[in-house]
Amino acid sequence: MPPIASTLANTELPPFTAAAVFTRWTVDGWLAAGLLLAAGLYLYGVHRLKARGDAWPVTRTALFVGGGLGSIAFVTLSGIGAYDTTLLSVHMVQHMVLGMVAPIFLALGAPVTLALRTLPKKPRAALLGAIHSRVARVLAFPLVAYAIFVANPFVLYFSHLYRATLEHPWLHEVMHAHFIATGCLFFWPLLGLDPLPGRWPHPGRALLMVLSVPFHTVLGLTIMQQQLLLAGDYYPSLHLSWADPHADQVTAGGVLWAGGELVSVTMLAVLVVQWVRHSEREARRIDRALDREEALAAAAAARAAEKGETAPEEGGPGPDMTTLTQPQGAEYDQRAATS
Repeated sequence: MPPIASTLANTELPPFTAAAVFTRWTVDGWLAAGLLLAAGLYLYGVHRLKARGDAWPVTRTALFVGGGLGSIAFVTLSGIGAYDTTLLSVHMVQHMVLGMVAPIFLALGAPVTLALRTLPKKPRAALLGAIHSRVARVLAFPLVAYAIFVANPFVLYFSHLYRATLEHPWLHEVMHAHFIATGCLFFWPLLGLDPLPGRWPHPGRALLMVLSVPFHTVLGLTIMQQQLLLAGDYYPSLHLSWADPHADQVTAGGVLWAGGELVSVTMLAVLVVQWVRHSEREARRIDRALDREEALAAAAAARAAEKGETAPEEGGPGPDMTTLTQPQGAEYDQRAATS
């Protein structure tokens, strides 16, 4: 198969426009098949839940299928995918969606929880074993996921690897899958709704999200100020009369800088909302536990009064608050799997 560069040089694409995004759709490749399979499995799981009378939030389905899988399809099968090896700026838009936007929607769709509620006993046990395996614990540890998420773009763009992804279609699609995987690895423990091992409390997650903002600024500014073209003479070798590779590289760096900050700040807001809701749920749980303790104490006092015994003095030792605020541990996994 000839390199992509030589192919495009012989059949030059027209200038990239907004209309081209919607008129140059192509439905082929293993990625398209994988998207259809993932959507079908998710919708089948929702159907099984409803068939047995269980509820599943419509918002989760919309987030996973529409927001997650839909955004992946949009940037890989539309005109954005048609120009992703022609313009670095278009590639950066694709990079942002695959590595940051789509993984967030996928995580908010809670597919692991759906699978735990619908899979038969043996596959469900295998899935739980995989989630709590040593490999999963290491990869899902926030600092490890953060290091991979931050280091990967620098390794890709400032080495010969990026040019190889432009010249070999199979490696280009592997890069797409890699963006999605590293994004999921970073965002799933931070924003996801599924039960995962070693998840940090909300303050730690918020700190890690804040630390991801400067990374996009540094990478974007570095690309904008880079005198040498990324991928060497690949883009000039396309001989596109309507494109300036140097100006397009500056645009690409700006897309990465501004887009990264926008997504990070937005997701930080989502994380804060989740934090507040979690605190409210914990407060309600403690209130219910206190109400149960008070009801038990009142019942004991009533029985003692009926027998002519002395009721416990007011102001005596109340419920053990440590039992009300301890982490739920394995009980959390069980509750999340059935939520």
